[in-house]
Amino acid sequence: MLWFIGLGISGIDGISSNTLKIIKKADVIFLENFTSPIGKQEVSKIEKLVRRKFKIAPRWMVEDGKTILLEAKRKTVVLLSYGDPYVATTHIELRTRAETEKIGTRTIHGASAITSLVGECGLHHYKIGRPVTIMREISSLTTVYYTIYENLIRDSHSILILEYNSDTNFFLGPKEAFSNLLLTEGSQKRNVINESIFAMVASRIGTKNQSIIAGKLSSLMDADFGKPPHTIIIPGKLHFTEDDAIKTLAKCLDDPSDNSSKIQKISQQMLLKYLPKARKALEEVQRQFKDNKDVQPIIENAHLYLDDAEKFQKEGKDELAVLSVGYAEGLIDALRLSKGIDPWAQSL
Repeated sequence: MLWFIGLGISGIDGISSNTLKIIKKADVIFLENFTSPIGKQEVSKIEKLVRRKFKIAPRWMVEDGKTILLEAKRKTVVLLSYGDPYVATTHIELRTRAETEKIGTRTIHGASAITSLVGECGLHHYKIGRPVTIMREISSLTTVYYTIYENLIRDSHSILILEYNSDTNFFLGPKEAFSNLLLTEGSQKRNVINESIFAMVASRIGTKNQSIIAGKLSSLMDADFGKPPHTIIIPGKLHFTEDDAIKTLAKCLDDPSDNSSKIQKISQQMLLKYLPKARKALEEVQRQFKDNKDVQPIIENAHLYLDDAEKFQKEGKDELAVLSVGYAEGLIDALRLSKGIDPWAQSL
């Protein structure tokens, strides 16, 4: 039997007496230490409470799973985790393997810092978009950047989990994360991240000294967030009750603002750039072929495609508008090529 037991955000102090009985009766106890930081004092507290030693399970042991599963085939095994066990994908995969190998599994869920911080920050759970982890490597932030973009387009809030490495006790700090996001903006240029975007930094959620600081990036870069762990939230469109809650529950360096209203779909950005250029290019082509009646139907079709693009744009059908511009560009480039003009030399 393999038990997956979440200790919640309050740790061993927050578990029920029934859960404590299950832990004490187990033959083998593992405590994984890679999803949340666990201090020596906390480890000692757990040992005293359960009145026995247990094994620390680093990431490789849970990912490999062989040691835990081998024990669970013959004994009652408990795998303890801070928060909820199934926030970590490694635990879901381990449970799947256990069930596949005919090892019974049971679960006791606990509150997760990820779910708890949403309410602590005054935000609505149903407005949370896809969460994502920020690593220290700049190259990995493109995925983070576009996850924030997609969430903002949907008016959703983004939870950014900051890297924690249990082997080296490394915590990525909020300021480094913000700096790296700004660097990523410099290469992607979609106007997703800038110094005026409103963000929140939730620190040490569930502890006596938890902190929530909110404001523009320019203000947060000068803030003192204290010791880790930290989580960043970039809100999307705020309901008025969320706005009120943030002002009440967080230390606001600036008034909350609607980040979603400042974002444009990539298709909208493309239309703003390429539609005027296509119109200008078509005017040039029309002058070059003004005496050629044979190509006038082609020019007319290009005009119609651009008219369609503007119509679709007004109707909010941006993807269709982009396609229409593309069709027009194809006709324009074909006419240019017939004149021996390199379309790339006069790029749209």
